[in-house]
Amino acid sequence: MIIETVPVGALQVNSYILGCETSHEGVVIDAGGSVDRLLARIDKLGLTIRYLLDTHGHFDHVGGNRAFLQATGATFLIHEKDAFLLSMAKDAGRSFGVTVENSPEPDSFLTDGMVIEFGSYRLRIIHTPGHSPGGCCIYSAETGDLFTGDTLFNGSVGRTDLPGGSMEVLVRSIRERLAILPETTRIYPGHGPSSTIAIELFTNPFLRRG
Repeated sequence: MIIETVPVGALQVNSYILGCETSHEGVVIDAGGSVDRLLARIDKLGLTIRYLLDTHGHFDHVGGNRAFLQATGATFLIHEKDAFLLSMAKDAGRSFGVTVENSPEPDSFLTDGMVIEFGSYRLRIIHTPGHSPGGCCIYSAETGDLFTGDTLFNGSVGRTDLPGGSMEVLVRSIRERLAILPETTRIYPGHGPSSTIAIELFTNPFLRRG
């Protein structure tokens, strides 16, 4: 599977371009901004984007949705519990000194256990509330890749002081839904560098085993 990381927007969200080498179909995770740069990379890879998947609804992850969807015609999905945030992105961004657009409504909703197919690949949705009520991670069992949004970072976890956040719920989501995955699973977070489940289990202060 093609995996390209493109940091976008003022808060440097990791937007991920996933592609199938044979069908040239693709998926984008979190089109937070810098849409021209994101589209240029997609064009260079020769991909046709079938889906835009948002890991959650915070403004820095959805601020580029409108322009991206207009350019690609992709099908847009987000968890239903975070859909209310899409129309609040502009105001939320302003409070952080960032200019973004409100996102269009989704075409459909992500649900726990749902499988998204593109080309020869399958992505499974794992609902991981805590950072936000509808936070989701996106997992490819066949390639061992996990896109964690702001649920789990390299050495840390997402903030929980925003409306709908809960540290107790977040840590439970990570321990019960993510820590059970193979330790070789590569983690691609919403901000910052990548990691693995094994590294986080032994070094992340929120998860450390020993």
